[in-house]
Amino acid sequence: MTALAATAPAPHRSLLRLHRPALLVWTAFVLLMTGWLLWLHLSEIPAERACEGFSFTTGGHLPSCGYSAFTDANNVMNFAGDVLGHSCVAVAAWAGASLVGRELESGTAGLAWTQSVSPARWLAGKLAVAALPLAAGGGLLALVFGWVWTSDRKWLVTNWTYDRVFIPHGPLLPALLLLGLAVGALAGTALGRTLPALAAAAAVTLVVRLYLRTAWQPLRGPLHGFWAVHLAATAMVLALTAAAVVGAFCLLRRRTG
Repeated sequence: MTALAATAPAPHRSLLRLHRPALLVWTAFVLLMTGWLLWLHLSEIPAERACEGFSFTTGGHLPSCGYSAFTDANNVMNFAGDVLGHSCVAVAAWAGASLVGRELESGTAGLAWTQSVSPARWLAGKLAVAALPLAAGGGLLALVFGWVWTSDRKWLVTNWTYDRVFIPHGPLLPALLLLGLAVGALAGTALGRTLPALAAAAAVTLVVRLYLRTAWQPLRGPLHGFWAVHLAATAMVLALTAAAVVGAFCLLRRRTG
């Protein structure tokens, strides 16, 4: 037994290997969205600026100014903001189905509990290993989105009060991703089956995400300016995340007690 314990892979290393495909998908998503936003800032918006500033009296060649709904800077920025703002739903579905629900349904989790990993440590390890790339990737996307929107605000008509700007322009984005992770873990622990946990986690996270749109509206009364409202909304989401995590651990303790 001692020899087996010494040669057994570390829990976090095993988790990384188990969920490597999801990590690769998340990395590809972060890189794709980052590249898309940088293309918008470095190529598309300067091209639109050149078209708007072109005058026939100056002579020269007419720049390429063909309009397309798929390349218009404002449309692209709005779509990117909507995708980022709803990415927490996909995270919740994955966490509920793959991270927790599938292992409870297949009995893999029970096998781990009979060895050297307690149920609480098992769940804590899963949440920690998933939370780090989610927070890092979400933070990077928020920084790039905020930089592009702030730099090119003159050319983007969307106001910061719209969700497509309000959510991905700061720490609220990684906070929502962590909320999706926590809700997924809660659904997976409560249901213990892959497909029901996937559906429940995605549905609950989507409902919460849509409800928060109205929940942080009153903050714009007593609080003034983007950052005051944004940080208050982030604190609200983190409080919900903490509650979901506590709920998941309580349900796991009841399941294994």
